[in-house]
Amino acid sequence: MARKATDCRDTPSVSGCSLYISGEEEEVLRAAVEHMVSVHEHTDTPELREEVRGSLKDSVPGT
Repeated sequence: MARKATDCRDTPSVSGCSLYISGEEEEVLRAAVEHMVSVHEHTDTPELREEVRGSLKDSVPGT
């Protein structure tokens, strides 16, 4: 299965976060949502999870 990734630098934020998360899709989704809740003060909702899932990209090899 292809690794997926998300990068906080793709979304402007006041914190200037630079976190890059990669792994299996469900791992990345879980970690990204937890990060968005704890660091970016979002609320964990089905809509947030779908937004994150839709924004996942193929991981850069070696990451």
